[in-house]
Amino acid sequence: MSQNLTLEEIQDFKGKYPKQLWHLFFSEMWERFCFYGMRGMLTFFMVNQLSMPETQANLQYGATQAFVYAFTFIGGLFADKILGFRKSLFWGGILMIIGSLILAADPHKFFFLGISFTVIGTGFFKPNISTMVGNLYKQGDNRRDAGFSLFYSGINIGALLGGYACVAIGKGQLLGSMIPDHLHWNVAFGLAAVVMAISLITFLNTRKHLGPIGLSPITNPPVNNTLKQDFDFGTIGNDPNAAPMKARTESVKNGKAWYEYAVYIGALAMIPVVMKMVAKTEYTDWFMYIIGPATLIYLIYEMTRHTAAEAKKLGAALVFIIFSIIFWAFFEQSGGSLSLFAANNLDDKLLGAIKLDPNGVNNAANSLFVIIFAPIVGLIWLGLAKKKIEPNTVVKFGLGFIFLALAFYVFYATRFFQLVPGMASLDIFTLAYLVITFGELCLSPIGLSIMTKLSPARLQGVMMGMWFLASAYGQYVAGILGAGMAQANEHASPVEKLMAYTDGYKQLAIYALIAGVVLIIISPVVKKLMQEVK
Repeated sequence: MSQNLTLEEIQDFKGKYPKQLWHLFFSEMWERFCFYGMRGMLTFFMVNQLSMPETQANLQYGATQAFVYAFTFIGGLFADKILGFRKSLFWGGILMIIGSLILAADPHKFFFLGISFTVIGTGFFKPNISTMVGNLYKQGDNRRDAGFSLFYSGINIGALLGGYACVAIGKGQLLGSMIPDHLHWNVAFGLAAVVMAISLITFLNTRKHLGPIGLSPITNPPVNNTLKQDFDFGTIGNDPNAAPMKARTESVKNGKAWYEYAVYIGALAMIPVVMKMVAKTEYTDWFMYIIGPATLIYLIYEMTRHTAAEAKKLGAALVFIIFSIIFWAFFEQSGGSLSLFAANNLDDKLLGAIKLDPNGVNNAANSLFVIIFAPIVGLIWLGLAKKKIEPNTVVKFGLGFIFLALAFYVFYATRFFQLVPGMASLDIFTLAYLVITFGELCLSPIGLSIMTKLSPARLQGVMMGMWFLASAYGQYVAGILGAGMAQANEHASPVEKLMAYTDGYKQLAIYALIAGVVLIIISPVVKKLMQEVK
């Protein structure tokens, strides 16, 4: 069955979801456990274990996460041109395991070395599994958004488990009596390595059901004169000139296989470079000043090589990418300023009775709500589509910003619910994450979907990488915003810190509201650029 499936057979599935989606769901779930477990530990670990000032920790968090997402663009590019999605995913997973094991060995001594491995590994892994999800659907299939919403819930199951477990183990709040005090953080980082290994094993055992999806364009090139051909004429999307998709094509040695090894060697050679740039945030500034404009120039170049209709769609994709930078700059306070806010200014009782680690709640609450509501929101989009009243993608993005604004106003409102001076209610804080979840569900899974809808087939990996590169800029700006909130209260009292951070959240609420209104106003223009894409 493995290599006998054609793309047409995969895409011609019955029901709401293709079965391959579940395979990718579980592989991504465990990878996200690793990623969000690491993410949830970063800022707290830097402040409490590496003794960084809060301002520096926020900047360091933003720099680290910016590189993580920036390298997804590079990973997507190499997957499109050389490795294919499958090999790129596997290579990225191996690097993430190595990075986690380095951190498990001695997180204090090897912090930046381990982080550098995980940065590059995530860049190879993350954009490509999302692109494979997009390839399960034909162009114009209105089930795609629901599929990405379900996939997004898989991401968040991993984020829920990893986000709470890793930081709670590191702080000694979970399994503290079973782990020696001096090994809490070693075990926390080691757990990330274990679950990443489970992710790779899951993918290896299920990739046979993917047919031709994700194969290397070099060792398994699209139909040309070098292939031994025995196939039915399926298509990629609706393009009749695209590669036939009978999967029984033999690998061809065309003199370019060495490109793959060059990618692997180059990735390893980048480890010390990334290590240096992540450790020094001023280098991150220069990197971000260069990579964004360079990527924009590359996209404009690609637009000149496509038809006018395709170029318009890429222009619409660029609008979504720009606004997503703003969204993630606010949303990603969760790993920076909100992490420190949770550690310093939150009570540890939920609903007055359930004792929980506030940092664990900060890392996991959003994911729990996504798990609950993502399938429901996906079904709502399907129901509205059947009635032909589903809002277009631009309006969905606008709604995402409006929910984001409301959520940050609730974060601001925690100052009015102090149980003791300087210690706010964990209940109100958690309510804010419920609200922010609806904003995320209006934007993030739809964003993954729209990148695959608007991108020509040969650019899908690159455009998915650009979507995550926008997240890199969001993370980068998030660190700057968080540092600005922390700067005035580095040695302040809990009450002063509470007031300073919540003042910042009120400002973010105002800016998010403005962005949402602007998006809704310009939605007719962007919709024209999108043409038939909904």
